[in-house]
Amino acid sequence: MPYVNIKITREGVTAEQKTRLIEGATQLLVDVLGKNPQTTFVVIEEVDTDNWGIAGEPVTAIRARAKASSGG
Repeated sequence: MPYVNIKITREGVTAEQKTRLIEGATQLLVDVLGKNPQTTFVVIEEVDTDNWGIAGEPVTAIRARAKASSGG
C-alpha cells in the first residue's frame, strides 16, 4: 500500500495541476514498481512560503528579493 507525500509551496497551484500530480505519481508507482493504483495513496501538502526555507532563508524573502531585482 504505497503512500506518496508531495510537498509544494502554496503559490497558486490549480486543482487541475494537483490532479495531474496525483495521476502522475500513481502511474509512476504502477510503471516502476507494479503497484496497484487502487491501493496507492497520494497526498499533496501546500506549505506557506514563510515556512519553507532554502539555504537558510525563507522562500518568501527569496521571492521578494528576486521580484525587487527584476523590477516587478
